[in-house]
Order: sequence, then structure tokens, then C-alpha cells
Amino acid sequence: MKATRAFLESLHLPGGDLYSLPDSDKRFPDGAQYRFEVPGIQSPGPMRALLSELESLGQPVHRVTQTKGIMLLSDGEIEEMVGLAAEHHVELVLSIGPRATYDTSASVHTPEGQRMGYRLRGQDQVVRAIEDVKRAADLGCRSFLVYDEGNLWALDKFREAGEIPNDCRFKVSAHAGHGNPCSAKLLEEIGADSFNPVRDSQLQSLAAIRAAIRIPIDVHTENPASSGGFIRHYEVPEMIRVCAPIYLKTGGSVAKTHSWESSDADARKRAKQVMLVKRMIDSYYPKAVASEMGSVS
Repeated sequence: MKATRAFLESLHLPGGDLYSLPDSDKRFPDGAQYRFEVPGIQSPGPMRALLSELESLGQPVHRVTQTKGIMLLSDGEIEEMVGLAAEHHVELVLSIGPRATYDTSASVHTPEGQRMGYRLRGQDQVVRAIEDVKRAADLGCRSFLVYDEGNLWALDKFREAGEIPNDCRFKVSAHAGHGNPCSAKLLEEIGADSFNPVRDSQLQSLAAIRAAIRIPIDVHTENPASSGGFIRHYEVPEMIRVCAPIYLKTGGSVAKTHSWESSDADARKRAKQVMLVKRMIDSYYPKAVASEMGSVS
């Protein structure tokens, strides 16, 4: 395998997973190593409950992500969520609505078809996905969760041409199923502004991904029962050291599934999970640097 590893290294990629777990010297533009993201906040009420609870706890959060799809939100709900994000100085990420699981095919619901993930079937679905982004952008949102590589490529071209605002940002979901440095590099090259590898990536694999890309890596510190239910809080200090700049995706264990309709009470439980992760960082990596509230770029 030496020749294969050497050629990968000639492409500025790691020759394998990095079991030495080297320190990452990459940072967010503000010099920070990590930020917090709370996923699965589907509507304005839970978003308000989450942000109010975090504010009362004195705990910063940097991103809130909605995962069910822009097309399932009314204009008023989008505007309210955009307003809450501005008021609390957080980044709001809305997910693109069209996806295989919402489409007319039954294939994605079969054991074999599940490999399609949330990708798009047909060019009409690509058009609809871009329309989803245009609509939310017109209502003030600038960050979007993407599930399909071709859609990402097209959105980047639309952004370059000014067909959508040039300050739009695209985050690739773990549902896209990528978990290696080559895939991460490809996604960065076609327009990804941050990348979420598969949820059970081990530290040596995450270290190799970090060696290949400069964009932030989004890592689940915990997961809903539907995707394993594992909680990785004790690994978080090493995640930060190895993967910076990193978004710590926290609060998922509160939900039973990824499409869980979080209640206000659920949102407050997610806030508690952020505090528990912060405790781990303070205990085991107190020198780790977090971004201030309001940091987006």
C-alpha cells in the first residue's frame, strides 16, 4: 500500500487515518477553535425557548439548525426565526426541503434504497431545492443545510453568478453520508462552507479529514436514538484539539429521531446538554478557545 499512500500524499491528502492525533493549528477567522451548534430546532417557539434558556444560563451558542425543510415553514415562521437569530446574535441554518424521503418514490424507505439518503431525484427536484434557498434568502436567511452534492455544486454556481446572495453559506449534512478526507476535499472544492462527516467517525478519521480541508468540521457530540443514541461528551476536548475549527453539534440525544418536532421543553433540555459539554471542555481542555457570540464567518 506504500505507493497508494504516497500518491495520496502527493495530492496533499493524508496517506491514511492519523492515529497520532496531531494538534490542529487551523482556526476560525476570529482565532477560536470551537463553536456550539444546536440542531433539530424546527420552528420559532422552540428556538425562542432554547435561546432564552441559554441566555439565562450564560452559555453562548453560535448556530441553530432547522432540519425538516424550508418548504415546511411559512413565510412568517422563517421571518420570526431570522429575527430571533438577529436578536440573539446566532447563525440560523435552514435545511433545503426537497429530499428523497419526501419524494414520490418508495425506494428510499426500503433497506436497499436507504442508501439514497436525502439526495435529490431528477432535475426538477434540483430546481425546487434552489427555489427553497431563494425563498429563504429573500426572507433574510443566509445559511443553508445541503444534502446533495450536485445541488451544492449548482448552488455554488448560482452564488458565484449573483443569482443568490454572495454571502450565502452552505453546510453539508451528515445525511449525505461522507466520512473520508477525499470526499471532504471534494465538497470543499464545490462550495461547502462547513462539513458534517458521518456521526460515528472516530478521532483518527476526523484528524485525517482535518488534514485535508480548511473549512470547519461539524461533529455530533451526541445523537438521537434513531442513529445510535451515542453520547461522546468525554471525547469533546480531543475533538477540539484535533479538529479545530469545529462546530460541536449538541443536544441531539434529547430527540428520538432526526426529524423530531422539538417542543419548548425539549429545547430547554438541549440547552442543558450544551452546558454539560461545556463542563467537559472546562475540566479537560480549559485552554480551548471558543468564539464570542455573534461569530458567523
